[in-house]
Amino acid sequence: MGLLEQCEELFKTSNLYEVLGVAKGASDAEVRRAYYKVSLQVHPDRAPDDRRATEKFQALGKVYAVLSDKEQRAVYDEQGIVDEESVSVDQDRNWEEYWRLLFPKITVEDILNFEKKYKGTEEERQDVCRLYVQFEGDMDQIMGSALCCTHEDEPRIAAIIQGAIAAGDVPTFRTFTHESDKKKKSRKRRADKEQKEAEEMQKEMGVNSEDSLVAMLKQRQKSREQGFDSFLSDLEAKYSKKGGKAGAGKKGKK
Repeated sequence: MGLLEQCEELFKTSNLYEVLGVAKGASDAEVRRAYYKVSLQVHPDRAPDDRRATEKFQALGKVYAVLSDKEQRAVYDEQGIVDEESVSVDQDRNWEEYWRLLFPKITVEDILNFEKKYKGTEEERQDVCRLYVQFEGDMDQIMGSALCCTHEDEPRIAAIIQGAIAAGDVPTFRTFTHESDKKKKSRKRRADKEQKEAEEMQKEMGVNSEDSLVAMLKQRQKSREQGFDSFLSDLEAKYSKKGGKAGAGKKGKK
């Protein structure tokens, strides 16, 4: 299956720009940041309940590899085709390693600082609105995909959406405006269960200080030195300056 077919199956669109949630004329920096944020939502470590998370993560790596290469992007823009035999979309490529090359490690404190600066910004508002439209108002999926977001943020996220609807920035979806109490309570139960599991993990790690979050993150980073450690990569796109390279071969049509 070619990349465009994969995108259609996994993301319900074969348009590479739509997969990343950017416009066709997006700058290289905008494409990189979009790839970073979307890939966080489907990384296997962050989406354990999504059985196709690995496939989605790999597909996103290929999408970015195409759009970050000037020659391949130009061909795609003009002809709607992808070089399926290019090194950049090689099926056997290690996409976790590719991620690491693009997004060098940062500190835990950077992640926490990013969260503080991100919340309440216009960027967050735009991201939430995009997710609202993408998932047609399904708060389960919106809350599961929003960055730097826990169940405690739900009233704030809902308020952002309500404000956007009132302003005419997004359409009204009945799924959102008429969500049942049963569904809301079910989401709350899942969140409480996840919180309990997190607290149990803290106890197992012997974490009991006010800085428990930082301590837990550092402990997890240390225990996964030989792994991908994507849990600590939330800010890495801000500091990366590398990109992919092109190859040559047969084409896949849009």
